[in-house]
Amino acid sequence: MEQGYKPYLEDTEAVIKAAGSEANGLSADEAVKRLEADGPNKLIEAKKRSSLLRFFDEMKDPMIIILLAAAALSLITSIYQGENPSDVFIILFVVILNSTLGVIQENKAEEAIEALKKMTAATSHVLRDGQIVSVENTELVVGDVVILEAGDSVPADGRIIEEASLKIEEAALTGESVPATKQAGVLSIAEGAKDVPLGDRTNMVYMGSTVVYGRGRAVVTATGMDTEMGKIADALSQAEQELTPLQIKLAQLSKILTKLVLGICVFIFVLGVIKAGRFSMDVMIDTFKLSRRDLSR
Repeated sequence: MEQGYKPYLEDTEAVIKAAGSEANGLSADEAVKRLEADGPNKLIEAKKRSSLLRFFDEMKDPMIIILLAAAALSLITSIYQGENPSDVFIILFVVILNSTLGVIQENKAEEAIEALKKMTAATSHVLRDGQIVSVENTELVVGDVVILEAGDSVPADGRIIEEASLKIEEAALTGESVPATKQAGVLSIAEGAKDVPLGDRTNMVYMGSTVVYGRGRAVVTATGMDTEMGKIADALSQAEQELTPLQIKLAQLSKILTKLVLGICVFIFVLGVIKAGRFSMDVMIDTFKLSRRDLSR
Protein backbone atom coordinates (compact mmCIF):
# COMPACT_ATOMS: atom_id res chain seq x y z
CA MET A 1 0.00 0.00 0.00
CA GLU A 2 1.10 3.60 -0.56
CA GLN A 3 3.35 5.26 1.99
CA GLY A 4 1.34 7.41 4.37
CA TYR A 5 -1.97 5.71 3.54
CA LYS A 6 -4.32 5.76 6.56
CA PRO A 7 -6.70 2.78 6.35
CA TYR A 8 -8.42 3.66 9.64
CA LEU A 9 -9.94 6.72 7.94
CA GLU A 10 -11.46 4.64 5.12
CA ASP A 11 -14.37 2.21 5.07
CA THR A 12 -13.68 -1.50 4.75
CA GLU A 13 -14.52 -1.74 1.03
CA ALA A 14 -12.14 1.09 0.17
CA VAL A 15 -9.34 -0.48 2.24
CA ILE A 16 -9.79 -3.90 0.64
CA LYS A 17 -9.71 -2.29 -2.80
CA ALA A 18 -6.59 -0.27 -1.92
CA ALA A 19 -4.91 -3.48 -0.76
CA GLY A 20 -5.73 -5.10 -4.12
CA SER A 21 -7.74 -7.81 -2.39
CA GLU A 22 -11.28 -9.10 -1.96
CA ALA A 23 -13.51 -10.00 0.96
CA ASN A 24 -12.68 -13.69 0.46
CA GLY A 25 -8.95 -12.99 0.40
CA LEU A 26 -6.20 -13.33 -2.16
CA SER A 27 -5.57 -16.20 -4.51
CA ALA A 28 -2.65 -18.50 -3.70
CA ASP A 29 -0.80 -17.41 -6.86
CA GLU A 30 -1.20 -13.71 -6.06
CA ALA A 31 0.03 -14.29 -2.50
CA VAL A 32 3.17 -15.99 -3.84
CA LYS A 33 3.86 -13.07 -6.21
CA ARG A 34 3.47 -10.51 -3.42
CA LEU A 35 5.67 -12.51 -1.07
CA GLU A 36 8.44 -12.56 -3.68
CA ALA A 37 8.05 -8.82 -4.29
CA ASP A 38 7.70 -7.58 -0.70
CA GLY A 39 9.70 -10.21 1.19
CA PRO A 40 8.76 -12.21 4.30
CA ASN A 41 6.63 -10.81 7.08
CA LYS A 42 9.27 -10.60 9.79
CA LEU A 43 11.38 -8.02 11.53
CA ILE A 44 14.95 -7.61 10.36
CA GLU A 45 17.40 -9.19 12.78
CA ALA A 46 20.73 -7.66 13.67
CA LYS A 47 23.68 -8.96 11.67
CA LYS A 48 25.48 -11.76 13.46
CA ARG A 49 29.15 -11.30 14.23
CA SER A 50 31.48 -13.86 12.69
CA SER A 51 33.22 -16.44 14.87
CA LEU A 52 36.56 -14.73 14.19
CA LEU A 53 35.30 -11.37 15.50
CA ARG A 54 33.83 -13.08 18.54
CA PHE A 55 37.17 -14.76 19.16
CA PHE A 56 38.94 -11.39 19.20
CA ASP A 57 36.18 -10.00 21.44
CA GLU A 58 37.12 -12.67 23.98
CA MET A 59 40.71 -11.39 23.80
CA LYS A 60 39.65 -7.92 24.91
CA ASP A 61 39.12 -9.04 28.50
CA PRO A 62 41.68 -7.30 30.79
CA MET A 63 42.71 -10.59 32.43
CA ILE A 64 43.41 -12.12 29.01
CA ILE A 65 45.53 -9.08 28.14
CA ILE A 66 47.52 -9.66 31.35
CA LEU A 67 48.17 -13.27 30.34
CA LEU A 68 49.31 -12.15 26.88
CA ALA A 69 51.65 -9.64 28.53
CA ALA A 70 53.03 -12.45 30.69
CA ALA A 71 53.60 -14.54 27.57
CA ALA A 72 55.46 -11.64 25.92
CA LEU A 73 57.70 -11.19 28.98
CA SER A 74 58.34 -14.91 29.09
CA LEU A 75 59.32 -14.97 25.43
CA ILE A 76 61.72 -12.04 25.83
CA THR A 77 63.47 -13.52 28.86
CA SER A 78 63.63 -17.00 27.31
CA ILE A 79 65.23 -15.70 24.10
CA TYR A 80 67.74 -13.59 26.04
CA GLN A 81 68.83 -16.48 28.26
CA GLY A 82 68.58 -19.14 25.55
CA GLU A 83 65.97 -21.15 27.44
CA ASN A 84 63.10 -23.21 26.10
CA PRO A 85 60.03 -20.88 25.97
CA SER A 86 57.66 -23.58 27.24
CA ASP A 87 55.82 -21.09 29.46
CA VAL A 88 54.89 -19.05 26.39
CA PHE A 89 53.19 -22.00 24.72
CA ILE A 90 51.36 -22.95 27.91
CA ILE A 91 50.01 -19.44 28.42
CA LEU A 92 49.00 -19.05 24.76
CA PHE A 93 47.33 -22.47 24.82
CA VAL A 94 45.25 -21.46 27.85
CA VAL A 95 44.29 -18.12 26.28
CA ILE A 96 43.33 -19.65 22.92
CA LEU A 97 41.44 -22.50 24.59
CA ASN A 98 39.48 -20.08 26.79
CA SER A 99 38.54 -17.83 23.85
CA THR A 100 37.63 -20.80 21.65
CA LEU A 101 35.37 -22.31 24.31
CA GLY A 102 33.67 -18.93 24.74
CA VAL A 103 32.94 -18.72 21.00
CA ILE A 104 31.68 -22.32 20.88
CA GLN A 105 29.29 -21.70 23.77
CA GLU A 106 27.90 -18.57 22.09
CA ASN A 107 27.41 -20.41 18.79
CA LYS A 108 25.65 -23.32 20.49
CA ALA A 109 23.34 -20.94 22.34
CA GLU A 110 22.39 -19.21 19.07
CA GLU A 111 21.85 -22.54 17.30
CA ALA A 112 19.55 -23.66 20.11
CA ILE A 113 17.54 -20.44 19.86
CA GLU A 114 17.22 -20.78 16.06
CA ALA A 115 16.09 -24.41 16.41
CA LEU A 116 13.50 -23.34 18.99
CA LYS A 117 12.22 -20.62 16.65
CA LYS A 118 11.74 -23.16 13.84
CA MET A 119 9.93 -25.58 16.15
CA THR A 120 7.57 -22.88 17.38
CA ALA A 121 7.01 -21.10 14.07
CA ALA A 122 3.71 -19.21 14.45
CA THR A 123 0.89 -19.70 11.99
CA SER A 124 -2.33 -17.85 11.24
CA HIS A 125 -5.67 -18.74 9.69
CA VAL A 126 -5.99 -16.87 6.40
CA LEU A 127 -8.52 -16.74 3.59
CA ARG A 128 -6.89 -17.92 0.36
CA ASP A 129 -9.04 -18.61 -2.70
CA GLY A 130 -12.07 -18.25 -0.42
CA GLN A 131 -10.89 -21.09 1.82
CA ILE A 132 -9.52 -20.87 5.37
CA VAL A 133 -5.94 -22.20 5.37
CA SER A 134 -3.12 -22.23 7.90
CA VAL A 135 -0.18 -20.08 6.80
CA GLU A 136 3.10 -19.28 8.55
CA ASN A 137 3.16 -15.69 9.74
CA THR A 138 6.31 -14.99 7.72
CA GLU A 139 4.38 -15.77 4.51
CA LEU A 140 1.61 -13.23 5.05
CA VAL A 141 1.32 -10.42 2.50
CA VAL A 142 -0.59 -7.17 2.14
CA GLY A 143 -4.16 -7.98 1.10
CA ASP A 144 -4.43 -11.24 3.05
CA VAL A 145 -7.61 -11.57 5.11
CA VAL A 146 -6.66 -12.95 8.54
CA ILE A 147 -9.07 -14.73 10.89
CA LEU A 148 -8.55 -13.61 14.50
CA GLU A 149 -9.78 -15.52 17.54
CA ALA A 150 -9.19 -15.34 21.30
CA GLY A 151 -5.61 -16.37 22.13
CA ASP A 152 -4.21 -15.52 18.69
CA SER A 153 -1.20 -13.28 18.27
CA VAL A 154 -1.81 -10.60 15.64
CA PRO A 155 0.69 -11.46 12.84
CA ALA A 156 0.71 -8.13 10.96
CA ASP A 157 -0.90 -4.69 10.89
CA GLY A 158 -4.41 -4.78 9.48
CA ARG A 159 -7.75 -3.03 9.13
CA ILE A 160 -10.67 -4.78 10.81
CA ILE A 161 -13.41 -5.66 8.34
CA GLU A 162 -15.56 -7.80 10.63
CA GLU A 163 -15.68 -8.31 14.41
CA ALA A 164 -17.71 -9.79 17.23
CA SER A 165 -16.90 -8.51 20.75
CA LEU A 166 -13.26 -8.25 19.72
CA LYS A 167 -10.78 -7.13 22.39
CA ILE A 168 -7.03 -6.93 21.88
CA GLU A 169 -4.15 -6.45 24.30
CA GLU A 170 -1.88 -3.73 22.86
CA ALA A 171 0.32 -2.95 25.86
CA ALA A 172 3.52 -3.52 23.83
CA LEU A 173 2.58 -0.61 21.57
CA THR A 174 0.42 1.73 23.60
CA GLY A 175 1.38 0.91 27.20
CA GLU A 176 -2.29 0.42 28.08
CA SER A 177 -2.77 -2.58 30.38
CA VAL A 178 -6.51 -2.77 29.65
CA PRO A 179 -7.45 -4.59 26.42
CA ALA A 180 -8.74 -2.30 23.67
CA THR A 181 -12.25 -2.88 22.34
CA LYS A 182 -12.20 -3.06 18.55
CA GLN A 183 -14.81 -2.19 15.92
CA ALA A 184 -14.95 -2.06 12.14
CA GLY A 185 -16.36 1.45 11.71
CA VAL A 186 -14.60 4.40 10.08
CA LEU A 187 -12.66 6.80 12.31
CA SER A 188 -12.21 10.53 11.90
CA ILE A 189 -9.53 12.95 13.00
CA ALA A 190 -10.55 15.16 15.92
CA GLU A 191 -10.77 18.88 15.29
CA GLY A 192 -7.37 20.51 15.70
CA ALA A 193 -5.51 17.18 15.64
CA LYS A 194 -3.15 16.05 12.87
CA ASP A 195 -3.92 12.35 13.13
CA VAL A 196 -5.66 9.70 15.19
CA PRO A 197 -3.36 8.53 18.01
CA LEU A 198 -2.20 4.93 17.77
CA GLY A 199 -4.07 3.92 20.92
CA ASP A 200 -7.34 5.36 19.56
CA ARG A 201 -7.29 3.49 16.26
CA THR A 202 -10.01 1.08 17.31
CA ASN A 203 -10.55 -0.31 13.82
CA MET A 204 -6.93 -1.42 13.42
CA VAL A 205 -4.93 -4.42 14.67
CA TYR A 206 -1.14 -4.38 15.04
CA MET A 207 1.64 -6.92 14.96
CA GLY A 208 2.78 -7.94 18.43
CA SER A 209 -0.63 -7.55 20.09
CA THR A 210 -2.81 -10.42 21.34
CA VAL A 211 -6.51 -11.19 20.94
CA VAL A 212 -7.94 -11.73 24.42
CA TYR A 213 -11.67 -11.90 23.66
CA GLY A 214 -14.05 -12.33 20.75
CA ARG A 215 -13.23 -12.89 17.11
CA GLY A 216 -12.88 -10.97 13.88
CA ARG A 217 -11.35 -10.60 10.45
CA ALA A 218 -8.80 -8.08 9.24
CA VAL A 219 -7.21 -7.30 5.90
CA VAL A 220 -3.43 -6.97 6.16
CA THR A 221 -2.27 -3.43 5.41
CA ALA A 222 1.42 -3.67 6.39
CA THR A 223 3.95 -6.46 6.97
CA GLY A 224 7.49 -6.81 8.27
CA MET A 225 9.41 -3.59 8.86
CA ASP A 226 6.50 -1.51 7.53
CA THR A 227 4.40 -2.37 10.59
CA GLU A 228 4.28 -0.19 13.70
CA MET A 229 6.32 -2.83 15.53
CA GLY A 230 8.81 -2.77 12.68
CA LYS A 231 9.23 0.99 13.05
CA ILE A 232 9.98 0.51 16.75
CA ALA A 233 12.48 -2.26 15.95
CA ASP A 234 14.19 -0.02 13.40
CA ALA A 235 14.51 2.79 15.95
CA LEU A 236 15.93 0.39 18.55
CA SER A 237 18.45 -1.04 16.07
CA GLN A 238 19.86 2.45 15.52
CA ALA A 239 20.18 3.16 19.23
CA GLU A 240 23.51 2.55 20.94
CA GLN A 241 23.61 -0.63 22.97
CA GLU A 242 24.31 0.00 26.65
CA LEU A 243 25.86 -2.38 29.15
CA THR A 244 23.71 -3.90 31.87
CA PRO A 245 24.43 -2.94 35.53
CA LEU A 246 25.99 -6.39 36.08
CA GLN A 247 28.29 -5.99 33.07
CA ILE A 248 29.35 -2.55 34.32
CA LYS A 249 30.17 -3.94 37.78
CA LEU A 250 32.12 -6.87 36.32
CA ALA A 251 34.09 -4.50 34.06
CA GLN A 252 34.92 -2.31 37.07
CA LEU A 253 36.05 -5.36 39.09
CA SER A 254 38.19 -6.55 36.18
CA LYS A 255 39.89 -3.14 35.96
CA ILE A 256 40.55 -3.11 39.71
CA LEU A 257 42.09 -6.61 39.59
CA THR A 258 44.20 -5.62 36.58
CA LYS A 259 45.59 -2.54 38.32
CA LEU A 260 46.21 -4.57 41.50
CA VAL A 261 48.13 -7.29 39.65
CA LEU A 262 50.21 -4.77 37.71
CA GLY A 263 50.95 -2.87 40.92
CA ILE A 264 52.15 -6.05 42.63
CA CYS A 265 54.39 -6.89 39.67
CA VAL A 266 55.95 -3.41 39.69
CA PHE A 267 56.49 -3.66 43.46
CA ILE A 268 58.17 -7.07 43.13
CA PHE A 269 60.39 -5.79 40.30
CA VAL A 270 61.51 -2.73 42.27
CA LEU A 271 62.03 -4.79 45.44
CA GLY A 272 64.09 -7.33 43.51
CA VAL A 273 66.37 -4.65 42.11
CA ILE A 274 66.81 -3.05 45.57
CA LYS A 275 67.50 -6.43 47.16
CA ALA A 276 70.16 -7.23 44.55
CA GLY A 277 71.88 -3.94 45.32
CA ARG A 278 72.78 -3.31 41.72
CA PHE A 279 71.02 -2.52 38.44
CA SER A 280 72.23 -4.83 35.67
CA MET A 281 70.74 -6.80 32.80
CA ASP A 282 71.00 -10.10 34.71
CA VAL A 283 69.22 -8.62 37.72
CA MET A 284 66.51 -7.17 35.46
CA ILE A 285 65.99 -10.54 33.73
CA ASP A 286 65.77 -12.46 37.01
CA THR A 287 63.35 -9.92 38.44
CA PHE A 288 61.28 -9.93 35.25
CA LYS A 289 61.05 -13.74 35.44
CA LEU A 290 59.78 -13.51 39.01
CA SER A 291 57.25 -10.81 38.04
CA ARG A 292 56.19 -12.85 35.01
CA ARG A 293 55.39 -15.88 37.19
CA ASP A 294 53.20 -13.73 39.43
CA LEU A 295 51.58 -12.16 36.38
CA SER A 296 50.73 -15.53 34.78
CA ARG A 297 49.18 -16.77 38.02
